[in-house]
Amino acid sequence: MTPKIVTSFIGGEWVEPNESSHKIKIIHPADEQHISTLYEADTNEVSNAAETAKKTFDSGVWSNASVDDRKSVLLAIKDLIIENKEEIAEQEVMNTGAPIAQAYGRQIPRSAMNFEFFAEFISQASSPVFDQNPDYITYVRREPIGVAGLIAPWNAPMALATMKIAGAIAFGNSCILKPSELTPLGFVPFMNLLKKAGLPDGVINMVNGRGSVTGTAITQNENIDVIAFTGGTETGRVIGAESGKTLKKIVTELGGKSANIIFSDADFERALDAAMVAIFSNNGQQCLAGSRILVEKPIAKEFKKRMVERARNLIIGDPFDSKTEIGPLISKEQIEKVMSFAQTAEESDDTNILCGGKRCESFQKGYYFEPTIVETKSNQNTVCQEEIFGPFATILEFDGIDEAIELANDSEFGLVSYIWSTDIRKIMRAQAEIRAGVVWVNTPLMRELRAPFGGYKNSGIGRDGGEWSRNLFTEEKTVSIPLKDFPITKLGEND
Repeated sequence: MTPKIVTSFIGGEWVEPNESSHKIKIIHPADEQHISTLYEADTNEVSNAAETAKKTFDSGVWSNASVDDRKSVLLAIKDLIIENKEEIAEQEVMNTGAPIAQAYGRQIPRSAMNFEFFAEFISQASSPVFDQNPDYITYVRREPIGVAGLIAPWNAPMALATMKIAGAIAFGNSCILKPSELTPLGFVPFMNLLKKAGLPDGVINMVNGRGSVTGTAITQNENIDVIAFTGGTETGRVIGAESGKTLKKIVTELGGKSANIIFSDADFERALDAAMVAIFSNNGQQCLAGSRILVEKPIAKEFKKRMVERARNLIIGDPFDSKTEIGPLISKEQIEKVMSFAQTAEESDDTNILCGGKRCESFQKGYYFEPTIVETKSNQNTVCQEEIFGPFATILEFDGIDEAIELANDSEFGLVSYIWSTDIRKIMRAQAEIRAGVVWVNTPLMRELRAPFGGYKNSGIGRDGGEWSRNLFTEEKTVSIPLKDFPITKLGEND
C-alpha cells in the first residue's frame, strides 16, 4: 500500500511531519494521480540527520563491528529485500512508471545483489604488507571515512541507491541517503526492514527533498565526509564545487550519450535485439542507454527498417501489466523535454523521424511517449549531442572503423560504449581508442560489480565497484613498526 506521506528517516525512526515544511506531490506517471506527499527536509533536518549519523559512527556500534558481523547484516538485508520484493517493486513502479516485469527482472534483484556483493567483498578484501626493508614491517590499514552523503537519481531508484548504501556501510560508515524527490516510495519499505536485519539505528538515515534545498544542505554539512552522486552533469558540477569548500571526497556518475557501434560483420539479429534493449528498456530513462546508434553503411538500410518495425511493435501500456515493455515517462517535465527534442528533429534539415516523435494518442492520461527513432546525417545535430533520457534513438551511418571511432568520441560525454563485430581486430582497436569508462563488446547492459564503473569527460569523476568503492568509503593509514632496535640521533646532547 502506498504511504500517504513520506518524511525523513533518522536514527531508526520516521520523523513526524512538520506542516510548515515544503510539500511535494508524488505523482503516478501512468495516470497523473497524486498518490503521496513528500515533506521536504530543510537545512535543520539535514543537520539533525548528519549529527545522528556522526554520533552513531563515533559510538563504534557499527564502525568497530567485526567484518563477520557486518557481513551477516548485509546478507540479512539482501534476504529481506527479496522477501519484500512485491511491496518494493510496487512502490518503485508507482513512482517511476517503469514496467513491473523490468522491476522484478532487473531492479529488485540488482538491489539485493548489491548487499550480497559487498558482504562477500569485505570478507575477502586485504591490504598490503611491505617487508622489503629488513628493519621494518609496514602495513596499510583501511578505516571507515565517517559519514557518507548519498544522492541518488530517479530513473532506477533502489538499484542505484543501494549500490551506494551497501558500499558505504560495508566498510563501517554511517550514511545519509537523499533519493530524488520524485521517487521516495520504494525506500519506505526498505527503511522499515533495516532494524529486522540487525542494523543499528542511525547507520542508514534518509532525508527527502529537492536538490537545491536538501541536496545543498548535504553537500555543505561539515559532519559529512564523502559525497557519492548519480544524476545530471550540471548538478554534478554544483555538487563538486560545494563539496570542495569542505574538502569532501566525491564521486559523481553523470550524463551519457553513448555510442552503439554496429559493424557490418556483426551478428545482425543479436545486435538488433541488443540495440532495442539498450535504448528502450526502463522507458529509455538510463544514463547508459545506447542512444546514438552508429551503423555501418552496408547494413544501415536493413537495420533501420527492422528496428523501426520492432519499435512500432513495442507493447506500450500500464506499467503494472507484466506484458508491458514501455511505460510512461517519469513526469510532465520529462515528457515535455523529450517532446522538445522531437520538435527539434522535425524542424532540422538533416534529420528524419522514422517513427514516433509524439505522445501516445491512445492514452488520455499519463506521460506516455511513442518509441522514437530518428535518422540524421550529422553527429553535430542537437539530438546526437544532448542527453534526451527517453525512448528516443538516433541512427547515423558510418563508413569504416576510422569514422566509427571518430563519431563515437565526438561527444562531451564518455560513460559507456557498445561495439558489435565478429572481427577481433576491429574490436581490439575500437575498445582501445574509444573514450568511455565502460566498453561493452557484443553485449548490452552488463555490470560487473568487481570492476570500476564511471565515465570520462562530462560523464563524471571517479568510479565505484569493488576496490574502487573501498577507495571512496575508507581512509588509508600506513603503519610502520621496527623489527629491532636501531640507533637514534641524540639531538641536544653536546658532550
